[in-house]
Formats: sequence, C-alpha cells, structure tokens
Amino acid sequence: MRASNATRPAWTGRLDARRILMHDFPLKAAALVIALLFWVGNMQNAAPRDITVTFDGRVPVELPDVPSGFVLRGQLGDVGVKLSGPEGVVDHVGLADLHATLDLAGVDASRPEPHNAKVVVTVANDAVKVVDVSPATLSVRLERITSRTVAVQTKFANEPPKGSQAGQTSVSPKEVRVIGPESAVAQIAAVFATVRFGDVTTDLPQGAPAVPVDAGGLPIDGLQVEPGVVVVSVALLPTATTKTVPLLWTLRGFVANGYWISRVTTDPVAVTVSGEQGAIAAIDRIETAPVDVSGLSASRAVRASLLLPDGVTLLQPITDASVAITVVPLAGTRPFFTAVQIQNMAPGLVGETDPGSVTVVVAGPVPALASLPADQVVALVDAAGRGPGTYALDVVVRLPSGVTGQSVQPARVTLTIRSR
Repeated sequence: MRASNATRPAWTGRLDARRILMHDFPLKAAALVIALLFWVGNMQNAAPRDITVTFDGRVPVELPDVPSGFVLRGQLGDVGVKLSGPEGVVDHVGLADLHATLDLAGVDASRPEPHNAKVVVTVANDAVKVVDVSPATLSVRLERITSRTVAVQTKFANEPPKGSQAGQTSVSPKEVRVIGPESAVAQIAAVFATVRFGDVTTDLPQGAPAVPVDAGGLPIDGLQVEPGVVVVSVALLPTATTKTVPLLWTLRGFVANGYWISRVTTDPVAVTVSGEQGAIAAIDRIETAPVDVSGLSASRAVRASLLLPDGVTLLQPITDASVAITVVPLAGTRPFFTAVQIQNMAPGLVGETDPGSVTVVVAGPVPALASLPADQVVALVDAAGRGPGTYALDVVVRLPSGVTGQSVQPARVTLTIRSR
C-alpha cells in the first residue's frame, strides 16, 4: 500500500542550489560588474596620503637680483632639501622643478662685513612644499662696484724671431677702464697686454687682451675691462744694425765747499741705437752733454742732451735725458775753547772752576760747523743746592740744532764756592 504525501520525510524538499544560482543570472552578473566599477572609482577618487622625502641630489643656489651699483660676494654653492606632498607626486620631483636663491632683505649694503642670507627654495608643483633646507643660510656681502683708469703695459710671451729684436712699442688705447668690486679693483698693480712674436720680420700689430694683475703678477678675477682688447704695435729691428748701450752722465765743475756728490743717476739708464754695423760695433756707451755743478749745495735734476756719434741714431723718440745729482754736506769736526759757566749759584755766594775753560769738539756738516759762532757753544756746571765748599762736577755742553758734541776735555772740573 503506497504511503501518502503527508507522511513523506521533510528532507526530501531540500533547496536546489544550482537553480538558485542560475536564476536571473544575467541580472545578477550585471549588478556585480556595476558594484566592482563603483569600488574601483571610489579607490581612484580617494586622496593619496602625504609623505616627506629627502630630494636625491643637491640644488644649486642661483644668483639673486642685487641693488644697482653693487655685486654679491661669497660662495653660493648648493643646498639639500626635504619635500612634503602627495605620494606619487613628491617622490617624482626633478632638479628642473626646484629653484634656490637668496633672500637679501637682511643684507646691509652699507656694511662691509658678511651677513647670513636665507636660502629660499621654490617648487614648480604647488602641491609640493619645502620643509627643510640645508644649509638654511649662506654667508655673503654686498660690495660696491667702482672703476679705475690704468695705463696698459706690454709683455712679450716669447723672444723675437732670430736675427731681430723688439724696438719701440706702442699701445692703443694707452689706458683702459677697469670696473669691478672695490676690493678687487684695489688689488690692481698693473694691466698687461701680452703679445707673441711669430716668424715674421716686419712690424707686429696685434690685438691683445688687457689683463689686470695683482702685485704677484697673477690675473684678478671678477673685473671688467673697457676696452677688453688693445692693439699693440712692436717694431722688429735687425739685430746687426741695433745695439742697446748704457747712458752715462758727464759733470763739469765743483760743488760748494763742504759738500760732495753722493749719487748721480740718469733716466733712461740705457738707450738703443741704430746705424751701420761698423759704427754700432765701436759704441759701448752714450754720454750726456756736460752738466755744470759749480757751487751746487743741494740735490738737483736737470735735462741734458745726448751726444751721438756720426752715423748713429736713437730708436726711442728722445733727444735728452734727466740727470739727477744728489748733493750732501761733508761731515767734520771743529774744536771750541770755551769758558766754563756756573749756573744756579745761591745768593751771597761766588764760585770759580779749575780749570776755567774746556775744549769742546763739535761734529756735524762742514758748512754748519764753519758758520757756528763760538758763543753758541756753552759749557756749564750746576751749583744748585750747594753751599761753600769744593765740588768735582761734570761739564754739561749746550749746542744749537744740526751739530752734536763729540767730546769735552776735561769732562770734569773742580768748583769752589765761597761767601762774598
């Protein structure tokens, strides 16, 4: 007999999982895809987190704008930076996005000492901020720009071609204007234009840079020269027909009595002469015309013409030379026989010395000694504070300026004091 449905076990009505999964599957799949798209969109729209990074490299400090008429002095160098910003942005900042310069607001141009100027670093991307700069300041100073006009001197980088020598040199322009910081301009000892001889045997016109140098001959950086290039012309002369010889002075007469000539110099000290080979070979000096020193009692500089042999000319465009004569007085001595004077004698007392006179030897220039009156050579003994009695006292000599006492004989005398 078949059992009825009312008595069938409950587990026989279990759910069909496959049927449930597949029921309305297209609609369920579309819903899942839409949910995934919303999730991805939300993840993309979420703000990235901020991070701090140290820039991998150094940022060079750029020269800032400086006040007109001044220049910035100091080493700019470079700095390290730390940056803060969104992840994926701050860690992709490159050197081209960073610019470093100095804030000169606190630098006083009127004071010469260095100041610490703040380093300011900017980033091209506004989302990125600078959180640290190292070093944060640099030591700099503002120095005034000045100028100076300096004559140009010529230097030769090498020897003239074989068989020739350098003659007269000319520079155009003769002076240049040097512009730059005051401390650098103050170091200028000379401005040189250096030229190099080639293999030519004719005159050499050549453009050469005008270079300011210090006392040691080293170029000075940071200076502007106007004009920067000068034209140097050097005459190249055959060696066989030129010769450089000393210039000698010639004197005539005698200086004043009591004086002598201690030194004679000429300017120039040597000259270059030109002429036929035979005439040049016989010359070992060029002399000046005689300079008259008769009665001279002081130093003097005079112009004297040059005496040239026939067939000989000077390469330099000069016709005379300066002859400087240094005249000084002779030194000597002169004896004076002088009575000994007593000073500061107390009232009511009288005195006398034994001996009553001494010999004083005075030294000095002969003219001063010759004109020295005898009454200006004074020999003294001092009786201050002394009563009647006998005393051995040193002799004191008083002389006018320009001469000195060399000796006193005797140097000590006997002073006898008694009441009146």
